[in-house]
Amino acid sequence: MDETAQAIADPAAAGQGCAIDGDDGAHMDVATGLVQLTSLVQGLYTRISERHDLTPVQAKLLCVLLGGPRGMAELARCFGVEKAALTGLMNRAERRGLAQRSSVPGDRRAVQVTLTDAGRQAAIAFHAEVSAELGDLTSHLSPLEREQFRSTMAEIITRCRTSPPGETC
Repeated sequence: MDETAQAIADPAAAGQGCAIDGDDGAHMDVATGLVQLTSLVQGLYTRISERHDLTPVQAKLLCVLLGGPRGMAELARCFGVEKAALTGLMNRAERRGLAQRSSVPGDRRAVQVTLTDAGRQAAIAFHAEVSAELGDLTSHLSPLEREQFRSTMAEIITRCRTSPPGETC
């Protein structure tokens, strides 16, 4: 099995920073590196979510809502689920006092979701901690290397945003 297949088959090992087949990363292909980096980031995101007494999906909801109110249909696309599946997430967020649903003026069928004050505070605290810890992943890079990394990520993300609309959140 090649390195990429191994990383995909066992992303948990990759996420722990384990070298595959003794590779020190110097000869790692892009796919293997992206899979390992994804695992590292997801693990970090999950750990921080737990420290804030959130699930990763609840944390994502709060962060998405930091940008302002969103419609239920838009959130369902963002999360890649049917509106009915989003209802359960919203029920739990409302019970915890993190978000609230309200009708959209002028469209009695539409529902929008906003953060409560507690939800905004939780989202800001979570976002700050995630940003700090993710920043640590690249702290050893020179300023030029960090800018190249940021620029490359931005280019990849921009190109991918021309894909399905649900992938832009």
